[in-house]
Amino acid sequence: MPTHGRLKVKTSEEQAEAKRLEREQKLKLYQTATQTVFQKVGPSDVLRLGVGGSPEELAALVKAELGFLESCLRVNPKSYGTWHHRCWLLGRLPEPNWARELELCARFLEVDERNFHCWDYRRFVASQAAVPPAEELAFTDSLITRNFSNYSSWHYRSCLLPQLHPQPDSGPQGRLPEDVLLKELELVQNAFFTDPNDQSAWFYHRWLLGRADPQDALRCLHVSRDEACLTVSFSRPLLVGPSTETLLLMVNESPLSVEWRTPDGRNRPSHVWLCDLPAASLNDHLPQHTFRVIWTAGNAQKECVLLKGRQEGWCRDSATDEQLFRCELSVEKSTVLQSELESCKELQELEPENKWCLLTIILLMRALDPLLYEKETLQYFQTLKAVDPMRAAYLDDLRSKFLLENSVLKMEYADVRVLHLGHKDLTVLCHLEQLLLVTHLDLSHNRLRALPPALAALRCLEVLQANDNAIESLDGVTNLPRLQELSLCNNRLQQPAVLQPLASCPRLVLLNLQDNPLCQAVGISEHLAELLPSVSSILT
Repeated sequence: MPTHGRLKVKTSEEQAEAKRLEREQKLKLYQTATQTVFQKVGPSDVLRLGVGGSPEELAALVKAELGFLESCLRVNPKSYGTWHHRCWLLGRLPEPNWARELELCARFLEVDERNFHCWDYRRFVASQAAVPPAEELAFTDSLITRNFSNYSSWHYRSCLLPQLHPQPDSGPQGRLPEDVLLKELELVQNAFFTDPNDQSAWFYHRWLLGRADPQDALRCLHVSRDEACLTVSFSRPLLVGPSTETLLLMVNESPLSVEWRTPDGRNRPSHVWLCDLPAASLNDHLPQHTFRVIWTAGNAQKECVLLKGRQEGWCRDSATDEQLFRCELSVEKSTVLQSELESCKELQELEPENKWCLLTIILLMRALDPLLYEKETLQYFQTLKAVDPMRAAYLDDLRSKFLLENSVLKMEYADVRVLHLGHKDLTVLCHLEQLLLVTHLDLSHNRLRALPPALAALRCLEVLQANDNAIESLDGVTNLPRLQELSLCNNRLQQPAVLQPLASCPRLVLLNLQDNPLCQAVGISEHLAELLPSVSSILT
C-alpha cells in the first residue's frame, strides 16, 4: 500500500529481524537518554524553565535548546516530539521571536512543502504571533504557485478564506462570496488542468463547491395507535439519554415522561428513536391527540396529530423540498456548478481516464439535478469503475447510495408508501431513516449481502421482498411490528440460527426461504417451526 506517495516494500524474515534489532537498540538509547534527563531535571535544577537562574542564564539555555532542536529537525524534519517540544519551549518564554520561527518554517517548507508537521507548527506560530490571515494566504499563494501538488497549502487556504470573508449563516465549514469563489475556482482549475492526476487540487475543488452541514432537524414524526408507539427520525445520528441529548415529548400540550430507545434495541447513536405511549394518550374520547417532540440541543421540534378513528398519524419533511440528498455540493449557485460541470467535461475529453475528473462530474450532476442526470451519471460510474478498478467496491456503494436517493425522490413525487429497488445492482442500503413510512419494499435482484440493523427503522413495513441477492445476515429484520410477509428466495442463508431475529416480528405469517443453502438440511421444516412458531407458512 502506498504511504505518503511511497510504496511499502515487503521485507524478508532476515530484514525484518535486522529491523527489529535496530529498533530495540534505538529504544535502549532513548530510555537511557530519558532517564538521564529526568535525573538532571530536579526541583532545584535551572533546566526547569522559569525556576531559578538569572534572565541571562535562562536566555542562554533557551537559545542553546532552540539550536539543538533545529539540528534535530534537520536530521528528522517530521519528528512529532521535536516540533511539540519547540511549541512547549516557546510557550514559556516572555517574548518569543515569532518572526524567526516563521522564517524557520519557510526554510523547512522550501525543502519539503508537504511536511504537515511543519505546517501544524506554522499555524501555531501564526496564531501566537497574530499574523493577519491575508499574509498567510499570500504565503500559500507562493507555495501553490511553485508546486500545485501541495495538499497542506490548499487545506490552509480553506481555513484562511472564511476568516478573510466571513459570511452570515455560513455554518462551520464557511462559504465564500461569489467573486472570491470564482477567483479560487480559476486558481484550482489551473492546477488540475496542469496536473489532472494530482488529487490535492480536486479535494480543494470539492471544498469550494461544498456547503455547510444541514441544520439539525426532526425529519419525521410518526404515531401508531396499534403499537402504542411514537417514532421520530433526525437529520443526524444522536444518542438520547440523561447525560447526552434530551428529547421532550408533549401530548396535548402536557409533558409526558417516556423512555427512549432505538428500533434495534442497541441504544447506540441512531437517526431513529422511539418510545411507548400510555393508553390515556391514545384513547378515542377526544377528537384528536397532538404530539410534539422537542429536541433541546438541536433547537428543533416537530408536531403531528392523531385523529379520532385513525390508527396512525405522521408529519415529515419532504426530501424533494428540503434537498436532503444534495449535501455534498452546494445548490445555491447553480450557474457556477453548471460552469464547473462544463469545464470538467472539457478536461475529461482531454483526459478520458482521469478518475478525479470523472468523480467530480458525477458529484456536480448530483448537485444540479439528480433525476435529470441519472442515466448519464450511471454511464460515468461505469467509465469510472473501468479506469479505477481498485476502488470498484467503493464506487458500487456510492452508486447504490445515489440510486436509493433517486428512488426515494421518485416515491415522494408519486406520493406513495411503496418503494421498488429491484434490479438496480445495489451493494449497500443507506438512508433507511428516510423510509420510516414505507409499507412495501422490494429489494430483489441486487447484490446485497446483509439486511443491516438500520432496517429496523422501517416501523410501518408490512411486506419485504429480497429475493435473488447474496444475503447471509438478517440482523436488520428485528422488532418490525407490522411485517407480515418476508421473501428471501435464492440467497446465502446457511444456518437456521440466522433467522433468529425474525422471532421478534410479532405479525410475520409468511416466510419464503426457497433455494437457500439451509433448505438442504435434514429436518429443516421441523427446526424452523420450532424456531419461529408464530409464522404459519414457511416455504423451503
